[in-house]
Amino acid sequence: MLPETAEQTTPDAGTPPPDDIVIELRDVHKSFGDKHVLTGVDLSVERGTSAVVMGGSGTGKSVLIKHIVQLLKPDRGEVWVQGQRVDRLEGDELDRVRLRIGYLFQGGALFDSMTVYENLNFILNRHADLSEAEARERIEETLAWVNLEHTGPQYPAELSGGQKKRIGLARAIILEPEILLYDEPTTGLDPISVRTVSHLITRLRDERGITSIAITHDLLCAEIITDRAHFLYEGTLVASGTLDELKRSDHPELRNFFGDEGLR
Repeated sequence: MLPETAEQTTPDAGTPPPDDIVIELRDVHKSFGDKHVLTGVDLSVERGTSAVVMGGSGTGKSVLIKHIVQLLKPDRGEVWVQGQRVDRLEGDELDRVRLRIGYLFQGGALFDSMTVYENLNFILNRHADLSEAEARERIEETLAWVNLEHTGPQYPAELSGGQKKRIGLARAIILEPEILLYDEPTTGLDPISVRTVSHLITRLRDERGITSIAITHDLLCAEIITDRAHFLYEGTLVASGTLDELKRSDHPELRNFFGDEGLR
């Protein structure tokens, strides 16, 4: 996919963030026509942590994380990933950064005409220099890691919603990325599946040291995966901290969002 065109022409590339900051957005603005979606977002994510971005529907959460892989480019501001200014990258340099980032799309984005095995193998064929035997081993190990090793011959239509999410996660990690982006990873799932997917996300952080950002409305998921939470409202992050700190915030939009949860 090609990114939106940007208006930014600032000659100064900026100063990279400290080594422990894997992802950093600085004063990021993004508009679509006269609709101002992001109006100055500042976000830093430390290495090996799980950040969560919350907020009401239509506030620009998905727009925000698309900047990290340059599916969108900011109208103004800077986007840094592992010390590189991503919004300035092109061609092979951009591709190398993208291959270090796994992306779990909200709908799973699996190819319906391919089996689970073929969906995973498609990514390896395009982006990994593996023999057929090595690719098979990688796929089998990844399916086992999400506890769905039996699903290789099945098509997405034969899977439950929770299984599709886990296969989507398997595809996101098949290239062994260092960063993961999750767009509503548990939307539409029952509480048992929410817990299953959420615990897989925490395992990726704890066992592989993966740095991640998740967009979610799901408070159960957020309770399990969050190291640091951020709340997006009217184009900016109006609160950041632990999930409990956000729940206790006096900001009226946060009080409305968390409802009774904020009173516990």
